[in-house]
Amino acid sequence: MSGMMTQFAEITLQSKRVKTSNNTYQHLSLTASTYSKWDSFFKIRDIYESYVNPTSLTPTLYKRQVEEGGYRISEKYIFGKNSIKATVSRNGRQPSNQSVTIGNSTTDIVTAFYKLRKINFNNMKVGQITSFKIVFDATEHVVSVRYLGKETVARAGNLGKKVCHKISMVSQADILKGKDRNLVWLTADAQKIPVLIRFNIPVGAGQATLKSATFN
Repeated sequence: MSGMMTQFAEITLQSKRVKTSNNTYQHLSLTASTYSKWDSFFKIRDIYESYVNPTSLTPTLYKRQVEEGGYRISEKYIFGKNSIKATVSRNGRQPSNQSVTIGNSTTDIVTAFYKLRKINFNNMKVGQITSFKIVFDATEHVVSVRYLGKETVARAGNLGKKVCHKISMVSQADILKGKDRNLVWLTADAQKIPVLIRFNIPVGAGQATLKSATFN
């Protein structure tokens, strides 16, 4: 606001194992919520969820509930081999159903974040690029990841000072804006915890810093 960073919202990422009568899934969730003092200015209450194979991270079900200012959207994707069945409702309107053709390795945005952490950055050279596909707003997008080397983050929440892999993310669509203006720092260890994220999106720029990380 007014060109200055201010603490505006809190994001929580969680992963837990869930079982049904027929299968075992990894439940990946991301919730975002503005602090109450900002709700009258621009209220955010977002929930993203994905149910994936615990080993391959192949998604089966993805759900998104978004409330941002006066905008609301509800989405549900059921993943098939090369398609999704999408049910989408915007601003309380009657839900629409559609089938979207996707690649056999395309994932939702939450699963893609966890797949990013499975990349072996130790085998990548500085400047090397890898890409993957995500489906967002019922449209398939290509996201490219460029490795920028290692960098130390002095304050990584409760993890303290950490050496991190620094990566740049670029989308062909308007989800992310600018070259090397969307950056992620992942701890350079087996956990690959995101400790710092800087992003530029259509509505502005921001930064997310790790507050705390816990492990089961």
